[in-house]
Amino acid sequence: MDTLTSVCASDILERARRVVLKIGSALLVEASSGMPRRPWLEALVDDIVDLRRGGREVLIVSSGAVAVGRRSLPLDLTGRPRLQEKQAAAAVGQVRLAHAYQEVLGRHGITAAQVLLTLDDSENRRRYLNARNTIDTLLRLGAVPVINENDTVATQEIRFGDNDRLAARVAQMTSADALILFSDIDGLYTADPNKDPGARFIPTVEALTPEILAMGGGAVTAHGTGGMVTKLAAAAICMEAGCAMAIAPGKGTNPVKRLREGGRCTWFLPSHEPHAARKSWISGSLRAEGVVTVDEGAARALAQGGSLLPAGVRAIEGDFQRGAAVRVVGPDGRRLAKGLVSYPAEEARLLMGHKSGEIEALLGYRGRDELIHRDDMVVDTTEERTAS
Repeated sequence: MDTLTSVCASDILERARRVVLKIGSALLVEASSGMPRRPWLEALVDDIVDLRRGGREVLIVSSGAVAVGRRSLPLDLTGRPRLQEKQAAAAVGQVRLAHAYQEVLGRHGITAAQVLLTLDDSENRRRYLNARNTIDTLLRLGAVPVINENDTVATQEIRFGDNDRLAARVAQMTSADALILFSDIDGLYTADPNKDPGARFIPTVEALTPEILAMGGGAVTAHGTGGMVTKLAAAAICMEAGCAMAIAPGKGTNPVKRLREGGRCTWFLPSHEPHAARKSWISGSLRAEGVVTVDEGAARALAQGGSLLPAGVRAIEGDFQRGAAVRVVGPDGRRLAKGLVSYPAEEARLLMGHKSGEIEALLGYRGRDELIHRDDMVVDTTEERTAS
């Protein structure tokens, strides 16, 4: 996707290749019955089908499990449920929500895949890599991942804030081009428009200045636990990851279609692409936990943009786990790259010098063909050499 600040905001969805849609509880769940709004959900899936026809990959981050589940249990609905009651409600509600998504997507021959994540999954590098690989595989196989926080094992109150931050973490994790936060509001205002008739609508944000951050407010919906504060927190995550984010109105059917037709929303525009942001994170934010020495053939392949295969590896130093950052050096000690390794050190040593087709026989399972995939690697353009 082209640099977002150089394109019209209304074109962002048309240029995006991977899109995350976040659905809030107030939109998805009927307040009176506690059941999913099927006509609304079916229209949303029609929008998703149109996005996919244009070659886009779509992920859904869905709230609503607690709101659906609590009406299926003998809970006091007049008060605020305790953590254990929320977890119990989520366990029941997840089943009902997953079934609803399965049915509406299945009408179009699309497979729904439920993915439950926790905050630790998005911050622990090993689990982050596992989750990202699973989601990437689901998308490659044509499924639509339906993602929610794993409330049933949470040890604190819902921490993401109505899944706004979870959606941003998913967008970051999957290098998405755009995240749409569908809500009961149509964007960011200088003040609460329900209280201040002079509040001014802001169509685009290119930097989260103190003035912008001061525009956040508390939750205003019956089911949701978010609000503008959590949406701005999500925007900060997305913009840092190179992902555009929109706060858009979800009321009414076909909200994606309306957005693509120029509907009102606020776009938060990053200054760089998701791919560039990920490479920057690998290059500058992660400490190398090991060193992988490669032969000349592998060094040439890396310089041409290729992945690192086990056959080209000659030595491995360090005790690292899968997903760790490692330094790649040539036979003369010259720094070639830095990347996230697909295997722990013990297994990587078993694989070095062997062809990818031998991985299953050597390890007892079939993992990735690459020791470091090119998408998880930053090639070093300097002429520095490692210390002896």
